[in-house]
Amino acid sequence: MTTLPDIARATVADHSMLPPGTPVVAMVSGGADSMALLHLLANAHLGDALHLSVLHINHLLRGADADADEAFVAAECERLGVPCRTVRFDVAGYAAAEGLNLEDAGRQVRYRFAAEEADARAAAARAAAADLPPEAARIAVAHTLDDRIETFLARLLSGSGAGGLASIRHVRGRIIRPLLDAPRADVHSWLAAQPHAAWREDATNLDTSRQRARIRHDVVPALLAAEPALRTTLGRTMRILADEDDMLSSMADAFARDFAAEDSRPGEVALDRPMMATLSRAMQRRTIRAALEAAFPHASRLDSAHIEAIVQGLDDDAFARDLSCGLRAFTEYGKIVVSHREKHYPGVAPSLLPVPGGADLGPAGSLEATMVDPGDVAGESRSVVVDPGGATEFTIGRVREGERMRPLGMDGTKKLADLLADEKVPRCERHGVPVVRDGDRVVWLAGVRMSDEYKVGPHTTRAVRLTWRTG
Repeated sequence: MTTLPDIARATVADHSMLPPGTPVVAMVSGGADSMALLHLLANAHLGDALHLSVLHINHLLRGADADADEAFVAAECERLGVPCRTVRFDVAGYAAAEGLNLEDAGRQVRYRFAAEEADARAAAARAAAADLPPEAARIAVAHTLDDRIETFLARLLSGSGAGGLASIRHVRGRIIRPLLDAPRADVHSWLAAQPHAAWREDATNLDTSRQRARIRHDVVPALLAAEPALRTTLGRTMRILADEDDMLSSMADAFARDFAAEDSRPGEVALDRPMMATLSRAMQRRTIRAALEAAFPHASRLDSAHIEAIVQGLDDDAFARDLSCGLRAFTEYGKIVVSHREKHYPGVAPSLLPVPGGADLGPAGSLEATMVDPGDVAGESRSVVVDPGGATEFTIGRVREGERMRPLGMDGTKKLADLLADEKVPRCERHGVPVVRDGDRVVWLAGVRMSDEYKVGPHTTRAVRLTWRTG
């Protein structure tokens, strides 16, 4: 008879999860799955000479129940002789601050602290004379075959490509899942048979208003009734999808690196559109996802509709779209760009600029007007000298629809929007370019061009240097 330790040992061996001497940080919530993983590791069912420790995160979401889970895990670890670190973190506050749902926020918090703990355990092992690189430490998570199937179904419902339908992976970087081939029922039965076995139940797992619980308690039983071999058939399907996805992903990773725009700015993804056009539509999707996940780890949660929209935007010079995860995608000058959404709305609040004097433009920086000698007309991109006439103040705002000016040295007028395009100012930054006006007349499109009407000449008696400062 195949037992849970047999299944887990085979999984560990098949995926080379636990080399001897490996520091292992087990993520233990106190539920049955994580407690089974803890017992397997603590009792050397999965390998000897492991440097085992436990990390428990209290999300501060369930009041006294969460505190009881924390105390339970700490007590069980003490009984088993396993070092345990508990962390209390306001996940709800973090979710609100970062614009995430609670599930995504909790996942980010857990893995961030797990990575820190794994680094610390690897450093401790090296200090004890072990020749061990930091990445050798492992983070053990108690996902089961049922979790993998539920994730497959959730992604199927929300829309996903083959990579998403491969579902939870056995190994992802330092993260390992020794129980991923074991049905949840087998895990619980084995744990219940262990001496001194105990675990905590999370009542939120029964709340079928949540999609995951609804899939677990309603959808999976219905599918099992229709096909009792569901776990076997879906397990095989996910393995095939994972193998094929790994091959295609390695190709997409290479394209994402090779097609990155040379003038990419920090904190964004920018891909060369003509180069992307050489790829098939399927590889465009994969390359975009690979580039996003490399730059924004939380972008792994982007659904296929957003990826498809970006692919369609490759052929649209005016493409712009808000995505989930706080991101925005848009095209500019031969590139498709994705960056954090807040970067694209700095805006310029309407302001008054005394002459002389200064104006605080908030995220758009500041403007300063200083009196200078009319002969001191040397300027630069962020500074010009103008003849204000009798004006004692200017107004500052953003570019208006259809607004025009006569640029210095030109006979006719030109739209400010066209001047910004000529200077290749990214579309996402144009609302952050100040326009200095004298009444309704444009004096200076800051950092771009000044008006010919306000140039300093032989009859100028007052001259003002306008300086725009950012950062």
